[in-house]
Amino acid sequence: MARKTANALNDASGKLSAEDAGSGRSFRIGPHAVEARPLQPGLHLVSTPIGNLGDITIRALETLAAADIIACEDTRVSRVLLDRYGISTRPYAYHEHNAERVGPKLMAALEAGQSVALISDAGTPLVSDPGYRLAQSAIEAGLPVVPVPGASAPMAALVASGLPSDTFLFAGFLAGKDKARRERLAQFATIEATLMFFESPNRIAATLKSAAEVLGSDRPAAVCRELTKAYEEVRRGTLRELADHYAEGTVRGEIVLVIGPGSVPPPSGEDVDGLLARLVTELPAGKAATEAARLTGLPRKDLYQRLLALKGDPAKIPAAKGKP
Repeated sequence: MARKTANALNDASGKLSAEDAGSGRSFRIGPHAVEARPLQPGLHLVSTPIGNLGDITIRALETLAAADIIACEDTRVSRVLLDRYGISTRPYAYHEHNAERVGPKLMAALEAGQSVALISDAGTPLVSDPGYRLAQSAIEAGLPVVPVPGASAPMAALVASGLPSDTFLFAGFLAGKDKARRERLAQFATIEATLMFFESPNRIAATLKSAAEVLGSDRPAAVCRELTKAYEEVRRGTLRELADHYAEGTVRGEIVLVIGPGSVPPPSGEDVDGLLARLVTELPAGKAATEAARLTGLPRKDLYQRLLALKGDPAKIPAAKGKP
């Protein structure tokens, strides 16, 4: 099958034409040129380096060299990687701002039997980027979706943190506003797993402060910054120690925040009932459920329904004494 490119990917017609691109199915490692083997049709999700361009696999290079189309977030960023390894295929932008326009064209190419390599600016595609929409469409259409594993910032941060790795939860970016951020953190308060978040350098100090107050100031954590890059830094300590450190100045670069698992077990049903009974003597039912959700990390909706059931049994409301 002749190599095809997507020269008409941005045509107003919305259709994807193909033309022979000649002999360009190769990549370079140092002075050595390597011929890429033919690639099966389908959507190939290719992991790329998160900083150090040496952190790419041979399979990833071969896939990018052999693909009919390379779809990426930012063509300027991807061009640096492709040039480094002598891959001449032109990358095409596919991101959240043009997904509705470019997505159907990529799907048309896949349905026509072409191979599409999808990459993000750094790391594994579909992790906190819009590529999952294209993958979903391909799966729904019964087309092959092939993972090409490689670098991943959350996994690199997890192993560098020294925190337990047997059970972990990656939750992307936290909310920018303090109230929403605290509510989100409270949902993870009783999860017995190491937590991982992406964070902006402009918000890391505020996030650490919120995490220390919501999850516990003595909880172990690590701020992993600029992983694999020249100024890589992994700072470990308690949430309070880290909050104090980053409150003193500004930082730069991409950050993964890793927080060790909590040791506080989830409250028992009896404890929850007692807390609700005490709160409802001081607050309206709705506010009592909200406060209970903040204190326990349990869903407010479930707590509200539980409180209504308690109010239906007057014997249980006055039974609880003491402070919540």
